[in-house]
Amino acid sequence: MSDPYASRASVHEQVVAGFGTVRVLPLDAEADAGVIHRWVSEERAAFWGMNGLTRDQVAEIYAHMDTLDTHHAYLIVKDGEPAALLQTYEPEADRVGECYAVEPGDIGVHLLLAPAGPDGARTGWTSRLLGTVSSYVLLGLDRQRVVVDPDVRNEKAIARFLRQGFTAGPAVVLPEIDLPDVYLPEKNAQLAFLTREVAFPG
Repeated sequence: MSDPYASRASVHEQVVAGFGTVRVLPLDAEADAGVIHRWVSEERAAFWGMNGLTRDQVAEIYAHMDTLDTHHAYLIVKDGEPAALLQTYEPEADRVGECYAVEPGDIGVHLLLAPAGPDGARTGWTSRLLGTVSSYVLLGLDRQRVVVDPDVRNEKAIARFLRQGFTAGPAVVLPEIDLPDVYLPEKNAQLAFLTREVAFPG
């Protein structure tokens, strides 16, 4: 089967032994809206905050993000199949920066995994994808530390990050944002951090 994403330039590409080729592509707000809308509309993605939005509304959100210098969105593709939605951001330009002491070299990450296939089994899949994300943001972007802020109720995501080597930080309340282009409700979040030294020792 041909790779429908083969013609798109990637910002990061990594061959993961026993897993496949993982590519990180800048998100195309219009072309990728159908895939992203399907993912964010599922009940499992409730913590992503886009349940109930239309495809066009999702496209508009990411088209707006594409105008920002501080926030970026990417489609992660594994062997030509969409595997995850990655968002990176500068913590000092985000509400999370009001909730912890931002250090030079910090980068924020949000990650939404594609739904599992019909058989539901993909042992080691998440860990390998997270490893690729860490390679991109810490080595590719030359950063020192990743911060994540999953909802405190999202126990699966928190456990997943901790298994990956993240260290739990404080539980915080991210303030509501109500701007003409962006609305985000208040969020109770569990911060967690992964340093470059831990992710890539030696």
